[in-house]
Amino acid sequence: MRTYIKHIGIQTNDFQDIINITDYVKQTVKESRITSGILYVITMHTTTGITVNEDAECIRRDILTLFRRLVPEEGDYRHARYLDFNGRLGVNAPSHLRSVIVGNHTVIPLQDSKLVVGQRQSVFFLEFDGPQHRELVITIIGEN
Repeated sequence: MRTYIKHIGIQTNDFQDIINITDYVKQTVKESRITSGILYVITMHTTTGITVNEDAECIRRDILTLFRRLVPEEGDYRHARYLDFNGRLGVNAPSHLRSVIVGNHTVIPLQDSKLVVGQRQSVFFLEFDGPQHRELVITIIGEN
């Protein structure tokens, strides 16, 4: 049993952004030389998310529209005030709440050096508070 860990930097381009990271994930599998096991992708930020879905422009737009409807920019958010614990003004409550909905990670089986996903499934990094430089971590546990 081996473990391979890789940190990847991503520059997001918009306030809300969906970036297909499947190629990063597949490249990491290749570098790891692990052929069978579990792959874990996690974001290092509380206003971003990781998900698996179909890579279609219409789906990406629908996903962002859904989050805007579920968690509007304007609202009576407790995070929209001075925060004593860090001495800053909290202004991004909707970004935090959207990331809670999507989640911060995904787990994918690995078999014969390939991701075990559906034919139309891709791995996505979701930004809710950008544009910013972000980091994700890919961990692969398995054997060659």
